[in-house]
Amino acid sequence: MPSPDEAKTAVVLLDTREHTPEHEHAVHLKLAERLAALLGIEHIEHPAQLQHDHRYYYMPTDTLIDAHPQHELDIRSDQDLFGGKVSQPYMATKAISHPLPAGGDSPTGWTDSFARQASDALLRGYSVFSKADARHAASLLLREGPVRVKPVLAKAGRGQTVIDHIEQLEPLLKLMDDHQLGVWGLVLEENLVEVRTLSVGQVRVAGMTLSYHGTQQLTRDNQGCEVYGGSDLILVRGGYDALLQLPLEDHLRLAVTQAMAYEQAAERNFEGFIASRRNYDIARGRNPQGHWRSGVLEQSWRIGGASSAEVLALQAFRDEPSLQRLRASTHEIFGTAQLPADATLFYQGDDSELGQLSKFARIREHDHRE
Repeated sequence: MPSPDEAKTAVVLLDTREHTPEHEHAVHLKLAERLAALLGIEHIEHPAQLQHDHRYYYMPTDTLIDAHPQHELDIRSDQDLFGGKVSQPYMATKAISHPLPAGGDSPTGWTDSFARQASDALLRGYSVFSKADARHAASLLLREGPVRVKPVLAKAGRGQTVIDHIEQLEPLLKLMDDHQLGVWGLVLEENLVEVRTLSVGQVRVAGMTLSYHGTQQLTRDNQGCEVYGGSDLILVRGGYDALLQLPLEDHLRLAVTQAMAYEQAAERNFEGFIASRRNYDIARGRNPQGHWRSGVLEQSWRIGGASSAEVLALQAFRDEPSLQRLRASTHEIFGTAQLPADATLFYQGDDSELGQLSKFARIREHDHRE
């Protein structure tokens, strides 16, 4: 337990975005309130002016970047925030998940060591920071089959395009700003089919560490597009070693070890990296040759779609010291929805951008110490 002079006095919901949709803002408020309850402190919403105070507990809407002056906050460890902090913009995105093409342009702070050390956890692909490098990378990857082009700032699977020929890349590049591309990057990787997306993660809050594996579900939004629809998680008390003690199927055990390798490479190569919320999307599917492939698609060192389940699980583990394992899930339903009796509602309404939407979480199964 922290000493009285180190105890947190306020939770600060730190909105770092130019625009946050209504439904996300509503969810963030409820998450902040529940984190405040876990920590036993009050909640501050969008303070007009922040004093640099080590007694604040921050909940940023995105991974914090040291290179941005407004993010020079008093964050010294993973006990100071729910989320993460890195030193350069590209480190906060899926751009870290692949190496550069040979001779490619690189942003400030880029290191090839991450991709080398995490190579067994990655799919085949490249990260690029110029349009010329994007063309080069696409030409190399297309020799083996279709290529998925992934804007690094897009979320929930939006904005991705699969191309079969190099000519299909040009219309996509025309829409991209050269400066933004040079700062944030673009990912091109082998396209898998029959894909199942797994989640592996960890949260560290109020002296507790929980680790989990799970699956993601897709749904269709009000425009008929296939998007993220929720996560189903198995959480255990403790680190990844506790997770590996579960009787996991081979593909799940591989996903956990790949997430661990990816995270260890980040800790070794990204100076100043801090994260209390760590989530990794691992894709398992078939490549064009029909072989099963598995690799980390991206990291989420920030509030994510599974965070409502994570926070409910933290509360359950805090309230029941003998609890060792539980199942929790998040759900995003477009259109009208009838909520189950055990749902904890985080948002329900007619969002001005997405239309009618419900977001809720559930605690399902509990396993206690014998």
